[in-house]
Amino acid sequence: MATTGPESVVRRYYEFVDADRYDELVELFAEDVYYERPGQATIEGRGALREFYESGRPLEDGTHEIHSIIVEGPTAAVRGSFTGNRYGEQVRFGFADFHEFEDEVITRRYTYTDRDEV
Repeated sequence: MATTGPESVVRRYYEFVDADRYDELVELFAEDVYYERPGQATIEGRGALREFYESGRPLEDGTHEIHSIIVEGPTAAVRGSFTGNRYGEQVRFGFADFHEFEDEVITRRYTYTDRDEV
């Protein structure tokens, strides 16, 4: 997959997750990806990541609005907001995501929000 750097990859990530394009989404990640969300189980591996997006994610029918992206070395930090549904209830909240890269793929991801579960 041709890419043009971490900022482009993370922008595609949010585009793909909002459009439920999980085949393309998981291709942005390393096979042994590590995804940490404080207070929740860590997701390890591309298969577990796909399962999370297909059936374990409590958010749906939403969109991410990116407020800023800062790339420093192999890390892209993203600040934004999400608007959508969580268990059928309309929600809006801010988030900060950190994506660590190696060879143009995301190897580690960390999400922080003001919600207990995302």
